[in-house]
Amino acid sequence: MQTTHCRFCIFVLLFVFITSAYSQDKLPLIPYPNEVLMGNGKFQLSARTGIICQSSKANLSFLKDYLEEDFCLNLQERKGINNILLLENPENFESFRKEEYNLSVSSDTIKIEASTAIGIFYGIQTLRQLIDKETLSVSCLSINDKPNYSWRAFMLDESRYFKGKRVVKHLLDEMASLKMNIFHWHLTDDQGWRLEIKKYPKLTEKGAYRDSTQIGGCRKTTYNRMPHGGYYTQEDIREIVKYASERHITVVPEIEMPGHATAAVASYPWVGLLNNAIEVPCEFCIKSSVFNVADEKVMKFLHDVLQEVFSLFPAQVVHIGGDEIHFKEWESSKMITKFMKKHCLSNYIDLQLYFTNQMSHFIETNGK
Repeated sequence: MQTTHCRFCIFVLLFVFITSAYSQDKLPLIPYPNEVLMGNGKFQLSARTGIICQSSKANLSFLKDYLEEDFCLNLQERKGINNILLLENPENFESFRKEEYNLSVSSDTIKIEASTAIGIFYGIQTLRQLIDKETLSVSCLSINDKPNYSWRAFMLDESRYFKGKRVVKHLLDEMASLKMNIFHWHLTDDQGWRLEIKKYPKLTEKGAYRDSTQIGGCRKTTYNRMPHGGYYTQEDIREIVKYASERHITVVPEIEMPGHATAAVASYPWVGLLNNAIEVPCEFCIKSSVFNVADEKVMKFLHDVLQEVFSLFPAQVVHIGGDEIHFKEWESSKMITKFMKKHCLSNYIDLQLYFTNQMSHFIETNGK
């Protein structure tokens, strides 16, 4: 019994030692690279460090800005006592995939090599995390890295709370530092419509604002009694899309349909089924408002909205939501019942699928 206990203790101590050693050797990098080979020595950054750029001017500018903002280092494009080399070589495409890079550090050179500007950009993000802020040094090593997934996304819901350009740009900067490449932007829902549509100005004049906001959860009856609202002009959208693109991030807009439509119905009651004036809701529970998908005028409204969305967002993907449909208003509509009989739709799930397929076809015919 005593021997077994001793063996167990030795096992635990050995496990703790191995885990501790592994934790000390593991670099503080997010996401962690595919391959890391540690070397000996350090590269010491200083005012006399030079930058040799054989990549895009944008990557040179990003590197200089990051070094100044993060480490108060004002480095120039020149040969120094030691150097950071950005080496973009399209001929190496067979060796390096589109987003792949190699980062090597010796005592006198930091080299980031890739076949594309995107690869160089991601190598710069890794370098930012490797620099010790206290000593301004980087351990000698070799890193080869590429993403495991082509779609690396973050979703921001701005219908519930409007953030504004400054916050969104800061978020895009954080995404870039983590090598994320898809910004899924949830711009419309029950509690607010955040995107200017020129053909339907009331969507933002009315639909972007509410009188108050529920606090404490959707089952609570407490409200902060503070008006909330805001929206992005089309010029704002173009500015943010450009800002994201410079950081190799694609913006995917989401326009909710056929449910989560209360802000739109509050703006234009005729797009819904009740045909009476309602307000943008202050509470966060799921609302019953849905678009009247049996009305050709409403379908034209949705097509018009999407046409403006297409013109603002170069992304090949447009998200149309589709979740949490309440069938209550469809069930009480004679127009919907007649439409379903005409198209041989046996239930409201079939109606939603019919609508979604129609919208999907429209989006595809517009090259999205």
